Amino acid sequence: MLDLDLSGLFDHRDERSVAPTIQILTVCTGNVCRSPLAEQLLRTRLRPLDVAVSSAGTRALIDKPMEPDAAHLAAQLGVATDDSAAHRARWLNESHLRTPDLVLAMSREHRRDIVEVSPAAIRSVFTAREFERLARDVPEAEIRTTAEAAGTNPHARVRAVLDLLASRRGQLEVPADPFDDDVIDPYRRSWETYQLSAAQLLPAIGEIVRVLRATFA
Repeated sequence: MLDLDLSGLFDHRDERSVAPTIQILTVCTGNVCRSPLAEQLLRTRLRPLDVAVSSAGTRALIDKPMEPDAAHLAAQLGVATDDSAAHRARWLNESHLRTPDLVLAMSREHRRDIVEVSPAAIRSVFTAREFERLARDVPEAEIRTTAEAAGTNPHARVRAVLDLLASRRGQLEVPADPFDDDVIDPYRRSWETYQLSAAQLLPAIGEIVRVLRATFA
């Protein structure tokens, strides 16, 4: 593991606590289906990296638990049942966007809403499927080289890698169907829709995990 130097911790996030923890925020609408599933999958699959994952909703069903079908999917995908049971929805606000190193929206609409709440967050916001599209052809060696060039500060390493991915927005062909960057909302829909939503999300989760592991390899 890296011997992390925290001397530059406050370079661009003055309100971040003095800790190496990388913070990820996942965002959907109600914060009861897609974003908690993404949150819990990332938390499970990024262990033992020093990463904290949370979620919120742009129109959250405040204090509501995770939808049963979403929790069932989470359990099928290896998330501890206690993690899903502890979830309570919260409404996204500007304070939630001050410290995350990476913000993952479940749709392009959520990405727009996030930037409206906090314009300063624009550099760290991707839709989950957009992240997957931008990252899938980037070799791990290039990710490691980019991270190493940024030094040992963990936040600077993530920032450099996200900048690398963001630079590909102008290089790659935009999806013919813009909805290809969205994860379908399964709320109050069929079990099959929940399964489709998870199937759209899982490749993105895989790429996010791959990129972050390479960042700290």
